[in-house]
Amino acid sequence: MKLDVIKLDGAKGGSIELSDAIFGIEDIRGDILQRMITWQLAKRRSGNHKIQVRNEVSRTGKKMYKQKGSGGARHGSRRAAQFVGGAKAHGPVVRSHAFDLPKKFRALALRHALSSKAKSGALVIVDSVAVTDPKTSALRAQLGKLGLTNALVIAGAEVDTNFALASRNIPNLDVLPNAGLNVYDVLRRQTLVLTKDAVDAINARFAEKEAA
Repeated sequence: MKLDVIKLDGAKGGSIELSDAIFGIEDIRGDILQRMITWQLAKRRSGNHKIQVRNEVSRTGKKMYKQKGSGGARHGSRRAAQFVGGAKAHGPVVRSHAFDLPKKFRALALRHALSSKAKSGALVIVDSVAVTDPKTSALRAQLGKLGLTNALVIAGAEVDTNFALASRNIPNLDVLPNAGLNVYDVLRRQTLVLTKDAVDAINARFAEKEAA
């Protein structure tokens, strides 16, 4: 697969050959993408929701009244869940929501995410994303001319400082280094923008996985 390379000013920057094994999958599996996104969102959950269980409620443990003879139900503590101020039964406690997903499956999901952008025509390859001045208005105008109003930019090994400063206040624009490439962020934006360095890093990343 061959795509044209453009520059931020709209000029042509040649072309680049993309791997069909990474960007050319025809049958996009939605179930694979769904499982991967669920894994990512579950992993980032803090899991710090907490209620007071019975042994944490600050109430007396003395028996409320005698066991028999009251004509009512038999109770032993005011900490029980059925009383006002008592504990909550079966409530949430601090825990991890993460679950396991094989590395090969995660790599496959990323291939499908990248291929889905290429198949829908929402993949843009740029020469680089370095700017001379950290001016938000100027960068927004440049991106607007390129039609990039809702995009994820994978900038390379490191994000250019001026580009990061200029882009951080632009809505619906995410900028990440190569290491930050992930399925959720790829799919949550309409357009995926890769630099030539990012494409090389993606090819190297999957070459290492295949070698392993």
